[in-house]
Parts: sequence; structure tokens; C-alpha cells
Amino acid sequence: MSILASTLINRLLARGKFRHIQVLLRLAELGSVRRTAEAIGVTQSSVTQTLAYLEDLLETPLFHRHAKGVRPTDACRDLLPLAKQVMLGVAESAEAIAARHSHGSGVVRLFASIAAINGLLQESMGDFHRQRPGIQVHLREAEGNEQLLAIARTEADLIACRQPPVVPEGWTFHPLLQDRFAIVCRARHPLASIQGQPGRQALQDAIWLALPAGSAARLQFDALSSRCDRPLQLHPLITRAPTMMWWLLLEHDLLAVLPYTLVRPLIRSGQVVELAVSGEAPLEPLGLLQPELRLGEAAQHFSDFMCERFSGL
Repeated sequence: MSILASTLINRLLARGKFRHIQVLLRLAELGSVRRTAEAIGVTQSSVTQTLAYLEDLLETPLFHRHAKGVRPTDACRDLLPLAKQVMLGVAESAEAIAARHSHGSGVVRLFASIAAINGLLQESMGDFHRQRPGIQVHLREAEGNEQLLAIARTEADLIACRQPPVVPEGWTFHPLLQDRFAIVCRARHPLASIQGQPGRQALQDAIWLALPAGSAARLQFDALSSRCDRPLQLHPLITRAPTMMWWLLLEHDLLAVLPYTLVRPLIRSGQVVELAVSGEAPLEPLGLLQPELRLGEAAQHFSDFMCERFSGL
């Protein structure tokens, strides 16, 4: 017999508990009633009873039982992304209330791209917290579609990012820092010691670190490669994972085309050198995406601080 979505909603609102969601997520992750009970700190019978209650509530089997444990059903897999979002919301709510109880001034839910973290936030957060010690900033790394999803789910107060081609409805973008592409290598690379501009042959003989196809940096690299006598040589590992990118760049003799703000901390520390290659390649500026209305007090303080800090740059 089918069951109406409205009936399930009413049941969950009346009889559902956050503990049910916790058990669901842990069972799916660990695949064992015993390990789930140990992880949560309850008895195995409690986990079994909670699962049976939830399956009865939804009138749907959520796990296949087998000799070695349990395995999620298709219905359970449908629920898992939503369950994770609920538990994330619970955790964030607890953090916000705890911040208030600690005489704080609120919480800012800040999503930021890697470039914005390096270019805008790394050297700003210390000063902000000295000015506003009662405000907690919950920072999450997010790129492109992840940022749009955070906006759609109302999970973000502010987003630090590159200026998007289309600003989401109801939001506005405040440009803070101009950017451009730079060709860089580690300080120990043979080309790092060359005075002046390296020749085309040197660029063609080098091995290049490239980001995945479709990224702005990859498009710039492809444009550079098309102007050479032969295609530039790529390192076989293509990645945008920051930890791996920095390891490749600092431990190998590679060249890379990257946003200047992304590598600026490494350039300032002397670990990376920018090569003097002709041709300016501007990028969209970095800045803050924020709602036109309903911006909370803590988020407004952060936005005002960042706009003042980068004014005139």
C-alpha cells in the first residue's frame, strides 16, 4: 500500500528525533550495529530498537541484514544526503547558541573559494578577530556550484569568491581585490634565477602543472600553449586539490599558470617565484557575495570590515 508524503511529514514531525538520524547515518557509515552502538555510546539493543522504530515510522526497510552486519537499501541511500544536512544544521545551531551563551556577538557562516581564502582571508582574519573577538566565523571551502548550492539551501551568510558571471537573484557582489594570472615555479627551479624574460624555447622545454579542463587557469594555459611552436608538456597528474598542487609545485621543477592571489602567500614567503613573461592576463576580481537584504549583524560587521580593509586596492 502506498503512503502519502504528507503523512510521512506529519509522522516525522510528531514522532521523529535527531537520535534517529544519528543512528541512520552511523549505521550506513559503519555497517554494524555493534560498532554503531560503540560510536554513539548506547547499547546494541538501543540501536536495533531505534532502527526498527524508524523503519516502522516510514513503513520502509532501510537496511538489508546479513551475517556481517547491515547494508543500506535504496530508500536509505535516498535519505542519507538529507539526513547529513539535518545533522549539519543541528551542529551549526548548537555552535551559534553556544557562541551567544559565551557572550559572543554571533556567528558568520562563510563559504570561500581557495583563491579567496589565500587572497582575501589569510591575512585578514587575525585583524578581524582582534576587532570583533565575540564573533565566530565558520569557514568552509567551496567552489562554483558548491557556492550556489549553499545559497539555495540558505546555508551561507557570505561567500568570498571571484566575481561570478551571473549574480544570484537577491544577492549582490562587492569587488575587493583585483587579480591576474601569473606564471610561477619554485625558487629552486632553473628558470627562477634567469634575469628578465625566459625565452619561448625554455617555456616549451619545461614541464607544466595544469588544472583540470574547464577551469579559468587551464583555459589560460591552453591559450599560452597555442601560441607556442608545439604544445606545452603537462605533468601527468592533473589536479585542483590545494595540498597536492602545492606539493607538486614545491617539490618538482614545474611551471604553472595560476591566479596571482592564489600563490601570493608562497611568493611572499620566497618559496615560489613569478616569472617575467610578457602579456597581461587579468582575472575577475575577488570579493564578497552577500544578500541584498536580511544580512545578520555579525555578517554585516564582517562585510564592513572586509570592504574597509580592501578599499582602494
